[in-house]
Amino acid sequence: MSAFTEWGPMYVPTAHDVADAAMRLEGLVRKTPLVPATGFPGWLKLESMQHTGAYKVRGALNALLSQVARGDRRPVVAASAGNHAAGVAYAARLVGLQAITVVPRTAPLTKIQRTEGLGARVIRHGADFEAAYAEARRLSRLQGWRFLHAFDDPDIIAGQGTIAHELLAHEPDVVLVPVGGGGLAAGIGLALAARGVRVVGVQVAGVDAMARTLRGTLGGFVPAETMADGVRVSAPGELTARICSRVLDEIVTVSEEAVRDAMLRLAIEDRVVAEGAGALAAAALPLVEGRRKIAVVSGGNVDLEALLALRSENTHASPPALGAPRHAITEPLVRVSLNSA
Repeated sequence: MSAFTEWGPMYVPTAHDVADAAMRLEGLVRKTPLVPATGFPGWLKLESMQHTGAYKVRGALNALLSQVARGDRRPVVAASAGNHAAGVAYAARLVGLQAITVVPRTAPLTKIQRTEGLGARVIRHGADFEAAYAEARRLSRLQGWRFLHAFDDPDIIAGQGTIAHELLAHEPDVVLVPVGGGGLAAGIGLALAARGVRVVGVQVAGVDAMARTLRGTLGGFVPAETMADGVRVSAPGELTARICSRVLDEIVTVSEEAVRDAMLRLAIEDRVVAEGAGALAAAALPLVEGRRKIAVVSGGNVDLEALLALRSENTHASPPALGAPRHAITEPLVRVSLNSA
């Protein structure tokens, strides 16, 4: 992957790059549990139990290990106050690089303190993510730092795809993956598509930038507010969209209510704490046919207060009893079939 630089033509990773990343990360990331679900028809891959509580550390660590192996010890800068920032901070500390993350001035103090606690320097800039992103790119050019994109980077994509190598022994016929910017779906898809495993992306209604991009209808899109804020993007990556158009078999879109319901059911029936984006793939398990289905629970960084609030809302709404049939979990439902050729 040395042909890639952030200023040159973007290298398109392959299944071989994912395999190389899996060897590179051996012993440095957790082989997270794969467990049968109680509240859903399928299995759960618990990346919520990964270092920093989310899969993002895989891509960040692969990127920084690759960078150091090339003899490049530049500081790395990112634009994030969430799981990507934590992953970059954790990885930078492990390999001995300086990490800087730029966040909006409105970023929650708890997230800033978490990132600083992992050793990164946090710069507050601008009123929204777009301003923080622009500042991070400006600093990378001005200071000569490496800018590490949250998803549209070949090292990141290959690192996220290492989850797939931990699934193969289970012989799944379909794997469900949450989709925001597309780095996780692209990486897992690269590793599994060539092995005949169906890869289904899952998005939230109104937060479906990838599906819109692949249909050619993204123009003017503003994502809706959602509990699954980890997948709330206004556009996917250019590289991730190219890869997803080849490796995803389908994109299923579920309702916001389905995401909230899935968060609660994971907590109550499966004893799994998942953030909104982390529960997204599980929400679609009842909708996808398969002999051995696996949903990737991508992260578990959610405030206890948020879960308690969901429980209170759910109680007032008189939900169906635990274990009740889940045929109505997603309304509306949208499917986007893709050509994987």
